[in-house]
Amino acid sequence: MEPASLENLCVLYHSPDFIVVNKHWDIRIDSKMWYEKQTVQSQLRHRFPELADPGTYYGFRFCHQLDFSTSGALCVALNRPAAGKAYRCFKERLVTKAYLALVRGLVESGRMTLDFAIGKNTSEGKTHMMCIEGTEGCENPKPSQTELTVLEYGCYNGDPVTKVLLQPLTGRTHQLRVHCSAIGHPIVGDFTYSLRKDTTPYRMMLHAYLLRIPLEREPIQVTAPDPFLPTLDTKWAPERRMQSLEGALEQLLEDKVEGEGQDPPVKKDQAPQESPPQESEDQRAKCQQWLCEWALD
Repeated sequence: MEPASLENLCVLYHSPDFIVVNKHWDIRIDSKMWYEKQTVQSQLRHRFPELADPGTYYGFRFCHQLDFSTSGALCVALNRPAAGKAYRCFKERLVTKAYLALVRGLVESGRMTLDFAIGKNTSEGKTHMMCIEGTEGCENPKPSQTELTVLEYGCYNGDPVTKVLLQPLTGRTHQLRVHCSAIGHPIVGDFTYSLRKDTTPYRMMLHAYLLRIPLEREPIQVTAPDPFLPTLDTKWAPERRMQSLEGALEQLLEDKVEGEGQDPPVKKDQAPQESPPQESEDQRAKCQQWLCEWALD
């Protein structure tokens, strides 16, 4: 992919209410730092100045987040009502996201569920990181699940790697990066979760491939082109295909559709709750901050 610039914003979907872009791997979504001139927000202002909303801090309402070094599908709401509708889908866990990644080593199991609670790392020098429950300094771990499907085995710059499809079932900070590292297969180029050892690749090999938002009047389903192809990166040499991307994606979407509308299973020996849990002051403050920006009307 060519270097990020104000001019090379890649638009995957555009309607009066939403824009979905293919975020570049080397650009932030937004920034309050005066010296960071190139962001997705500034790209949008450059391409669509007439769509910027002066009533928001950044001019555009980003429906979700992608890490600085992650590329792929990113949805932007163009007005308050649209933002509110998208927010409901994310809040109710109706959104389907799937990521492509190259991970270090050969993942043995063709399909697996990564189930590690994730919390904030409070250890000295690691406060910018997340960690799995049981790690020293892991604070307030929360349940986190990711579905992993092996697509191909091969090599990257001569080292064994596996191309995988990752579906986050929860939305924790750095979830995919932490989960892959937890099973001994960190994402290629992930400097942070390889303990600063993976410095050679030009980028972190994590890409938001699929975004599906089942809005009632405007369902959105977009894929951002696969960047992990030998024609685009000659250091990636696939050797053995286990499942096609198209087949894995079709199965993922079938499972999602079958599961929609069903009540979550009740665990054995689990008594029904008589009343919803009390909302903490921190949760209430975050909700109020969100609602100030993302109206639900």
